[in-house]
Amino acid sequence: MTRLYDSRKRILVTGGAGFLGSHLVDRLLERGHEVLCVDNLFTGTKRNIDHLHNHPRFEFMRHDVCFPLFVEVDEIYNLACPASPIHYQHDPVQTTKTSVHGAINMLGLAKRLRCKILQASTSEIYGDPSVHPQGEAYWGNVNPIGPRSCYDEGKRCAETLFFDYRRQHNLSIKVMRIFNTYGPRMHPMDGRVVSNFILQALKNEPITLYGDGSQTRSFCYVDDLIVGMMALMDSDDSITGPINIGNPNEFTIRQLAEKIIEKTGSSSELTIHPLPQDDPKQRQPDISLAGELLAWKPNTQLEAGLDPTIAYFRELVDEGAVAPIETV
Repeated sequence: MTRLYDSRKRILVTGGAGFLGSHLVDRLLERGHEVLCVDNLFTGTKRNIDHLHNHPRFEFMRHDVCFPLFVEVDEIYNLACPASPIHYQHDPVQTTKTSVHGAINMLGLAKRLRCKILQASTSEIYGDPSVHPQGEAYWGNVNPIGPRSCYDEGKRCAETLFFDYRRQHNLSIKVMRIFNTYGPRMHPMDGRVVSNFILQALKNEPITLYGDGSQTRSFCYVDDLIVGMMALMDSDDSITGPINIGNPNEFTIRQLAEKIIEKTGSSSELTIHPLPQDDPKQRQPDISLAGELLAWKPNTQLEAGLDPTIAYFRELVDEGAVAPIETV
């Protein structure tokens, strides 16, 4: 019989105090692994990992992945990078450095340890797509010099580095393209549509629509996303990705706002603002490859996933833990 310590791994999660990272850390600990959570707390927060403070298999290290890291681990999940426009446009040079230097440092660590490494890439790889839905073979329609380019092109360069390390050093890599994800522990000030709408609705403030609200997004609940991420990491070494992970059910931004108003019982009204530069008008993943190679599909639809998300933000509002909302 296999004993727990025979299969236990020491796993590094960069960005582990962030929204996605903290949920991944929880799931890895539930599996019996040891987890080293690394975060510089630029957008991550200790609140997301406070419940793990005394966990015997959890360790937190405050560190910026732009600088080399010398640790001993069996696997690496590289999630470190601000992911919302407000945060990554605050310091665009640092955002690019985090994606590129961070990838170089984590790949260098994986090369030294000869361990498997997963890159949390993004649907922003596809830019404002001219193909719908977006499959992994599509190369994208990205503005290389716009205000969102620090994130889009930084992530594209990180993917390049991952595949060059695979070709040049035979490194075991996994590249996952994450589509819009929501759930408890989202940063309340990230300026994203789900968190903005929920907070505005809970406060009965006007809900901000950019454009006419007809642009579409596909929203994946965080638990489903983490299952897909771990399935990719656990897959055969021949499966490198990139693989889209997201929920293909598509909604207009206006439909999302109306659903949140309904669920919160809010008196908020919709207000129209100009569409930000390079904001994608459509975003929907083709997840057929994830189904074929990972036997993965999302199980939580928007109606069900909004309930725990709204409950989380309601708690923040009740605690007075939410400052005025910034938007871009």
